[in-house]
Order: sequence, then C-alpha cells, then structure tokens
Amino acid sequence: MKFLLLLALPCYALDQATKWLVIRRLEYNGDPVPVWGDFFSLCHWGNTGAAFGAFHDSNRGFLILSALAVVGILVAAWRGAFSDAASRWGVGLMLGGVLGNLTDRILHGHVVDFLLFNLHLPYADPWPAFNVADSCICVAAGLFIWSTFRPGVGDVKL
Repeated sequence: MKFLLLLALPCYALDQATKWLVIRRLEYNGDPVPVWGDFFSLCHWGNTGAAFGAFHDSNRGFLILSALAVVGILVAAWRGAFSDAASRWGVGLMLGGVLGNLTDRILHGHVVDFLLFNLHLPYADPWPAFNVADSCICVAAGLFIWSTFRPGVGDVKL
C-alpha cells in the first residue's frame, strides 16, 4: 500500500501542477500554441466525457465512476490483488491518473486537456488532446495487460 501511494501521489501532483499552469497561461478553448512545429502543441480544452470525447456531457456519471474506481483500487490493493511489479506500478499510475481527472471534474466540471499531437495520419490529424493523468491511465492499462501474460500472475488474491 505504501508503494501505491508513493507512486500515485507524485503522479497526481504532476498532473494537477501542469493543469494549473495551463489554466493560468492558456485561453480556454483558444487556438493551440505550437511547441514543436505542427507536430506538438499546447492547448486548454475541456472534456466532459471520456477518452476521445466519448460520452460527451457525462460528467456526473464519470464523477461517480471515478469515485468507485478509487475505492475499488484501494480495496483491491489492501487485499493484495497486485502482487507482481508490473501490476503494482500499474495500480499506482492508475490511482494517480483517476484522482487527477476526478479532481478536475469536481473543481472545473470537466477534465482539463492540454497536450495536442498531430500525427498527420487519418483519424489522428490531430490526435485528441490529453493530459498527464490520461497518460498515467494508459500506461497503467498497458502494464496490466502485459502482466496478464506473465507466468504466476493468475494466482491473484481478491
């Protein structure tokens, strides 16, 4: 449980610090500010739904879902469900990311997104804007998937 908090809290703090800077420095729904040519920009956009704008205007439902996810993660961690290194790292990143986006939904009524990449590919021109919390959640999902393919992971205690 200690490792969970030692990873989740810095992720949460980094997420909230970067969003605070974005809110203070960039106009909400303004034009993106190029950082690296037309490949990477910073913006200040809000998302009331989920990934890629799915379930737009569902902030209340995601508030409840996020709160339940935090409780579920903490209960599962307390019961020792995350026994291997990959899943321990994953759950720390997941908790930090979920808490970051939950805080946004409570404080702002939407998730603050600010990282904007244009991959110059169909359906990724540009890629939907995201934030540090979203990155933590995606890396965590990858770690969870990876850990399921490792031997000995199936003996998780729930």
